[in-house]
Amino acid sequence: MDLIPTRDEILRGETTDIYFRRTMEVLRATGKDRVRVTAEAIVKKFPAGYGYAVLSGMDEMLSLLAGIDADAEAMEEGSLFFPFETVFSIEGPYGAFCEMETAMLGMICQASGIATAASRVKHAAGEKQVLSFGARRMHPALSTLIDRNAFIGGADGVSAVRSAAFLGETPQGTMPHALVLVLGDTVTAMRAFDAAVDPAIPRVCLVDTLQDEKFEAVRVAEALRERLSAVRLDTPGSRRGDFRRILQEVRWELDLRGFRHVRLIVSGGLGEEEVRALRDVADGFGIGTSLSNAPTIDYALDIVEVEGVPYAKRGKRSGRKQVYACEACGARTVLPAGEPPGRCPCGGARDPLLHPVLRAGRPVGIPSPPRAIRDRVLRKVERFHAREARP
Repeated sequence: MDLIPTRDEILRGETTDIYFRRTMEVLRATGKDRVRVTAEAIVKKFPAGYGYAVLSGMDEMLSLLAGIDADAEAMEEGSLFFPFETVFSIEGPYGAFCEMETAMLGMICQASGIATAASRVKHAAGEKQVLSFGARRMHPALSTLIDRNAFIGGADGVSAVRSAAFLGETPQGTMPHALVLVLGDTVTAMRAFDAAVDPAIPRVCLVDTLQDEKFEAVRVAEALRERLSAVRLDTPGSRRGDFRRILQEVRWELDLRGFRHVRLIVSGGLGEEEVRALRDVADGFGIGTSLSNAPTIDYALDIVEVEGVPYAKRGKRSGRKQVYACEACGARTVLPAGEPPGRCPCGGARDPLLHPVLRAGRPVGIPSPPRAIRDRVLRKVERFHAREARP
C-alpha cells in the first residue's frame, strides 16, 4: 500500500473516519441511507488574532461531490468570512456524502488556513514582494496544494516547479547555499550562475553563506553591476543579532557605491510579525514554514435539516440559512433561508453570499483562474482593513 492515497481511494471513502463507515452500515441495515438532509459548514472560532478567514479549497472539494445525488450552495472561492457564518451547505440523501465528510473538511481546513495566513503576511508586507518557499517543509505530495493556496491568499510567486506550472506562473528562486559551497566562493558562484542561466531570470545572490553580508553584497554588486537584481539574506538565527540593523547596513553600503537598484530579499524562519517589522528595510520576503504549517481553519459540517424539517444537535442553529453582506457598509447578517433580508440599518442593500455550486451532482459554473481568485482576496482584505480602521 502506497503512503499517498489515490483519488479513487478517497472517492471510495477509504480515507474516511471509521465511524462514518459504521454509520453507513447501520443506515443501510435500517433502510435509512436515503433520508434527505441538509448539512452546513461553519467555523466557530478562528486561530488567535485572526479577524477573518479566507475560504479556499472549495473548488477541489466540490470535485469530490461531482456525480452524486446532491445539491450544494457556497460562498465564492476566495471569500472572506467570519465565525458562525454558513460557508457552504449540501442537501441530498445522507448516504450519498456521509463517507466523504472527512475528506471534504480536510480539503478546505488546510487550504483555508494557508490562504488566510498568506493574506495576513501579504497585508503585513504591503507593496513588498512575498514568495512562497514552504514546499520543502511538508510532504512533496502537498507542495502544489501549499503553493496554490499561498498564492491565492496573496503570495506574489512560488518556488516549486510543479506548483508554478499548475498556477500558470513562473517559478521564483535562483540559488541555494549549496551552489556557493560547491563552488567555494559567493562571487564565483554568482558569476557561474550569470554565465549559465537564461538572462531573463533575475540575478539574485545569497550573501550569507560564508562571509559577512555587507562585504559579500558589495563584492557581488561590483562583479555584476547592473545585472544584479537583488541580494538575499537568509542569515541563520544564531548569527543575526539585530537583523534590521544588518539590512540597514547592507542598504547603506550598496547605495553609497551606486547600487541603489539592488533589492534586499530576506528569508529564513519569517512570519507575519517579522515581515511587518522589516518591511521598511527589505524589498521582498521568502516565507516558508509559517505558510506551509499555517494554523488550519476548523470547519465543522453538521446536519441542520432532516427531510425538510429544521433539526440540529445541541450548540448548532437548525434550519437552512443565507448569509448577507451590506453592499454599502459591509455588515454581515445570517438569516433563515427564504426570509427577506430587508435593508441594512445604514440603508444599503443586503447581497446574498451563498450561491448554487452543485445541482444534482453537476457543477454550476467553472472555477476561476488562480490569479483571479488572488485578486479577489487582495481586494477583500484591503476593504476589511479599511473598515476596521474607521473610527
